[in-house]
Amino acid sequence: MKTVLNVEGMSCEHCVKHITEALEGIAGVKSATVNLKHKKAEVNHGGEVTLDAMKAAVSEAGYEVVGNSSE
Repeated sequence: MKTVLNVEGMSCEHCVKHITEALEGIAGVKSATVNLKHKKAEVNHGGEVTLDAMKAAVSEAGYEVVGNSSE
């Protein structure tokens, strides 16, 4: 599955690294690609990963998820 998160609060590549590490630290997440310019994080994951878990990881890293879409 793929989920795209709209993330607010990113301002530099250091932010990108924090969010990537937070998302990839979730059990079941295969990869996370964060785009600073578009303020999006694309997460490839298994079906057991919840949106709440992804939002919590981003929040704990110090950023805010303001929207999402799943495929």
